[in-house]
Amino acid sequence: MGATFTHTASPLPPDIRVMNGVAGLLLFGVVLATLAVGVMYLARQPAFAIRSITVEGDVSRNSSASLRANALPRLSGNFLTMNLRKAREAFESVPWVRHATVQRVWPLHLVVTLEEHKPAAYWETKAENADAGSEAVVDTRLVNSFGEVFEANLGDVEDEDLPTLAGPDKTSTAMLSMWRQLDPMTHRKLDEGVARLDLSGRGSWKATLEKGAVVELGRGSEAEVLARYGQFIASIPQITTRYQTSLVSADLRHEAGYAVRLAGVTTVSNAPKGATKKN
Repeated sequence: MGATFTHTASPLPPDIRVMNGVAGLLLFGVVLATLAVGVMYLARQPAFAIRSITVEGDVSRNSSASLRANALPRLSGNFLTMNLRKAREAFESVPWVRHATVQRVWPLHLVVTLEEHKPAAYWETKAENADAGSEAVVDTRLVNSFGEVFEANLGDVEDEDLPTLAGPDKTSTAMLSMWRQLDPMTHRKLDEGVARLDLSGRGSWKATLEKGAVVELGRGSEAEVLARYGQFIASIPQITTRYQTSLVSADLRHEAGYAVRLAGVTTVSNAPKGATKKN
């Protein structure tokens, strides 16, 4: 009768198992590092250089020459390594460009879509403590259709009839909104527009009309100022027609009415020539 023998392998000691595991991890890490180095090496090869760039969208103010001169020197990397955020910033640094998007398109191609600023007004930044009549202007730039201030060559603006907004820093959006409501109201009632709008550091508004009249609108919310101005332009044509003259200035900061100056008219005793008042 034969005998059967069974041999059972002894388990590895714990320290040997740990060493084997560490060795496996190290080998895996070396393989990954080698692959990464290889990929990085291949990514930097001339074969992946950008071959062409297509520019789409708003390009009326930027020629290919201006884009090459202002944006291309700021681009770095190739098709695989280029940082698209930095590429976008490079194109947005070009004058008149408000926003840019940059996309990779295989093979080795970039597509850039531009949105240009659309000028809506000239912008004069005033000192924070300047009043509505102050000439303390810090600089002159442009305001786009979104109420954002931007810098560009003022000589490139074709529309010379843009209004001028002048106020403290960071008030351009509110000022453009106010002008967009005052101007059509003025056209409807007085057959002229608002050529200039000032906002003092204390929040007082002043409008200069296209024919030169200056209207002190005073302080308050947008709705309050618009209501005050609406009452004024609804009645002032009757006064100018009555006296057969033109408006020089008006002050709407009176609670019971407004004061006006008409060209060549005096109706208030001991008042400066050309002053009149309406209650």
